[in-house]
Amino acid sequence: MSIDIKVPVLPESVADATIATWHKKPGEAVSRDENLVDIETDKVVLEVVAPEDGFIDKFVKEEGDTVLAEEVIALFTPGAAETTQASTDNAASTEPASAAEAAATNDALSPSVRRVVGEHGLNPATLEGTGKGGRITKEDAQKAASGASAPKAQSTTSMPSPVQGAREERREPMTRLRQRIAERLVEAQQTAAMLTTFNEVNMKPLMDIRKRYKDEFEKQKGVRLGFMSFFCKAVVEALKRFPEVNASIDGTDVVYHGYYDVGVAVSSPRGLVVPVLRDVDLMSIADIERGINEYAKKAKDNKLGVEELTGGTFTISNGGVFGSLMSTPIINPPQSGILGMHRIQERPMAVDGQVVILPMMYLAFSYDHRIIDGKESVSFLKTVKELLEDPSRLLLNI
Repeated sequence: MSIDIKVPVLPESVADATIATWHKKPGEAVSRDENLVDIETDKVVLEVVAPEDGFIDKFVKEEGDTVLAEEVIALFTPGAAETTQASTDNAASTEPASAAEAAATNDALSPSVRRVVGEHGLNPATLEGTGKGGRITKEDAQKAASGASAPKAQSTTSMPSPVQGAREERREPMTRLRQRIAERLVEAQQTAAMLTTFNEVNMKPLMDIRKRYKDEFEKQKGVRLGFMSFFCKAVVEALKRFPEVNASIDGTDVVYHGYYDVGVAVSSPRGLVVPVLRDVDLMSIADIERGINEYAKKAKDNKLGVEELTGGTFTISNGGVFGSLMSTPIINPPQSGILGMHRIQERPMAVDGQVVILPMMYLAFSYDHRIIDGKESVSFLKTVKELLEDPSRLLLNI
């Protein structure tokens, strides 16, 4: 008896989703709780696992299809996959009447692959798959199609090609997360009166602290000591002094937040995501480092949940990990400010009339001028700078 594999209940405010990747083929044996398919929303990737040992009987929805909550996407048969081996062998021994028919009857092929196979009259059985588990990708089909059409193109003209090497183009649909990122970035630039102010911070005091205590810190706390936790602490202290930066606009009202939830922008295979550290003012340096490390791992594995990506009253983005020396970060609506960190660069600086080589970092603070005035923005960033250059101020609250 077959079991319906359904789309999970989607997060609040998410209307539909897209079948991203099928990890199993029809007839392939799977174990209980093994991931069958990734379903992508504009916020997170949801995994649908096998309800018990068995195999997928057939796909109801293919990769790229749009689905709704609790919609049936596949039929699943409990038990050993060997029960269908005889019918599978019989189906394999029966050749379709044409290559196009073979493509149409092969459920393992994605719609984009089927289209290329059908257009060029390719036989799927002769294609070599480079995808996960030997799966045939669109690029595999296009490569085979270009190879098959090359002799024809040569015979139609005697003129040599003036271009050496391939001039290929590849068109792929944007992921739902990338579409959502694009919408929010455009929204931020169209709705906010966004400006950016800059400053620079001498990182030597923080680097000295880290060098002195990093081994003991890691031994006692079980986590490495980085710079982001100090930036989070400095930002929270500055937000306390300038509440407008921690506020947001709702229509004609200004909403002042009495808590400090800091979003930390991290990269993932699907794009930039901003998980939120809650109540950072109550967290220790070690708690912040653990939270950031956990979010980084989840982002890499596409395991972040909706609740971890929503909310936030301020954001910190670190382009320095990619080598950026200076940038103008974009506000994450409905927040009113974002701090951009950058690469630490040794530069000659004038200190007490002497030229000294110091590790310097440019800081960029983008803010919504509708709610934050120039004086407050400059003073906020100057406060962050002073707290980082003299970390004892964080302990003394001065």
